[in-house]
Amino acid sequence: MELTKEWDKEYIANTYNRFPVCITKGKGSILTDDEGKDYIDLGSGIAVNTFGACDDNWITAVTNQLNSLVHTSNLYYTEPCAQLAKILCEKTGMKKVFFSNSGAEANECAIKVARKYANKTLGEDYYNIITLKASFHGRTITTLSATGQDVFHTQFKPLTEGFLYANPNDIEDMEQLLKSNKCAGIMLEVVQGEGGVNALDFDYLKQVEKLAEKYKVVLIVDEVQCGNGRTGKLYGYMHSGINPDIVTTAKGLGGGLPIGATMLGEKVKDVYVAGDHGSTFGGNPVCCAGAINVINRLDDELLDDVLEKSKMIYDELEHSSGVISITGLGLMLGIETKRNADEIVKECIENGVLVLKAKNKIRLLPALNIPKEELLKALKVLKIACEK
Repeated sequence: MELTKEWDKEYIANTYNRFPVCITKGKGSILTDDEGKDYIDLGSGIAVNTFGACDDNWITAVTNQLNSLVHTSNLYYTEPCAQLAKILCEKTGMKKVFFSNSGAEANECAIKVARKYANKTLGEDYYNIITLKASFHGRTITTLSATGQDVFHTQFKPLTEGFLYANPNDIEDMEQLLKSNKCAGIMLEVVQGEGGVNALDFDYLKQVEKLAEKYKVVLIVDEVQCGNGRTGKLYGYMHSGINPDIVTTAKGLGGGLPIGATMLGEKVKDVYVAGDHGSTFGGNPVCCAGAINVINRLDDELLDDVLEKSKMIYDELEHSSGVISITGLGLMLGIETKRNADEIVKECIENGVLVLKAKNKIRLLPALNIPKEELLKALKVLKIACEK
């Protein structure tokens, strides 16, 4: 690892505060470092490896596609791209999909759609997008501007104009912003991941949907992290029964390959015309093949299993003397602890368990199919670390 760390320090931009672990291989929810030590992975690449590392079923789908067509431009049709779009629309009720490479790109696309729609229906002055405080929507300059956290803004001003920030779960604050400003859309996460793994109230989501209809703005739900089965529903918004105009997703959709998707509902499905938007690698056949494999396996049985495992985590940790609270949905959970979270992360690594952080909380994002015995073993390590 020392040579790898040397190269990393010398040649890679200093944007990551890495843990002292060099992962060389993995299978399922077990990752192995360069010294042969195994770890139970409760992070799944930050909600990317939906079925863990080197899933046989997923590898077969991707390899088959690699052996037929790796890439062609979007000037031509490809079957995996069209098939994935069809599956997503049929499973969600959305009408059309734009494919990109990441969650940030998916959100950029959604912002452009909302602004073009408002320009045509409300007027060119209607461009503001309301997001929530503690939100996180990406690291491009525009999605950073959409992110409702000052800590991300400080060193990158001037930001893209036209973003307003409402208090989460405060419907009066949301309506006041809509009344006082010319708005094109509302964008929110059902569970605010980086902001602390905080789930929005379902009633609040329903009220926001009504406000979006009242003020004729586009409702965008950012499901980059909480989508693709992670909350125990195919997409998190489905818990509340709302019908967004746009749904964005990425991360777990590809199962380990880079893909973003912006799903467009009836109201905005034809906003874009040729030349309005594009992405060189968007809809890449190999990434789409991986995503098709993932999305087709997210059936009711698996989603029920996600909820069962979520309950296991609550049962194991909720009454621990070292745990203050548990937030989130499904297998996207935040554990607020009495002990400093950094110390807990360090101790878990030492004892063969990989966990993440979100603000002051331990963040758990295990593979959806993590074996229950592995999950329980990891939770016991985490619990001991919390209670010290």
